[in-house]
Amino acid sequence: MQPVKTQILELTPQLNFAHNFLTLENVAKVYPTPKGSYTVLENVNLSVKEGEFICLIGHSGCGKTTLLNMVSGFTHPTTGSVSLQGKPIKEPGPDRMVVFQNYTLLPWLTVFDNIYLAVDAVHPNKLEAEKRAIVREHLALVGLSEAAEKKPPQISGGMKQRVSIARALAIRPQVLILDEPFGALDAITKEELQEELLNIWNEHRCTVLMITHDIDEALFLADRLVMMTNGPAATIGEIVTIPFPRPRDRDRIMEDPQYYDLRNYALDFLYNRFAHDDAA
Repeated sequence: MQPVKTQILELTPQLNFAHNFLTLENVAKVYPTPKGSYTVLENVNLSVKEGEFICLIGHSGCGKTTLLNMVSGFTHPTTGSVSLQGKPIKEPGPDRMVVFQNYTLLPWLTVFDNIYLAVDAVHPNKLEAEKRAIVREHLALVGLSEAAEKKPPQISGGMKQRVSIARALAIRPQVLILDEPFGALDAITKEELQEELLNIWNEHRCTVLMITHDIDEALFLADRLVMMTNGPAATIGEIVTIPFPRPRDRDRIMEDPQYYDLRNYALDFLYNRFAHDDAA
């Protein structure tokens, strides 16, 4: 059995952030409370290359969403810095698009108009025909051309998430941020959308940061798996490099002995070394 390749982030001070696309350097997030300061994250260091697919995993309350909110620009680190292409992230922007678990579609608009709204907001000066062509292109990309005139209440959960992904990609973000996008879907729909997401990513190669609680999902999708320690004062415990070549075939991966080594390693990290303390 081959050993799992891991990178222990005790080596953080030696990391070179200068040539990375997205960087989180010595990041901490502290909230004031009536009982005193509450530290959600501390000493978070992560460097991401352009076009990388990164999955974050960890127990609830370990600050995964807080971390992504700082990359999105919805919140800011208390100390440390979050930078994209060497520039500090200070606010939300169209270069970073978020897909949430709950779809966030406007129910009174059609599928087409939900996507058009985003394209028009980011590219108000484009010709009308060009904006509509962008919407049609991205509907086709996620296989929803025939659902263009339907409204969100008329389509399934899986289709709604396809619309959310198409809307995010339609403005050509540099970073796609996914906060458990498939968590509410049934197993079959989830696998279908995982395959679809990989196909889209293989074509466009934007940088992806994705939160998941599903180890199998992470091993199938990611280039690297970032494993968080428990909160409060959570940090990055280890980063596992996923060795499977791309393009990936799910059945072939699951026949690879390394797959089970990696899966068991991640499970051991989450449920033994950093087991959630239910009594806390």
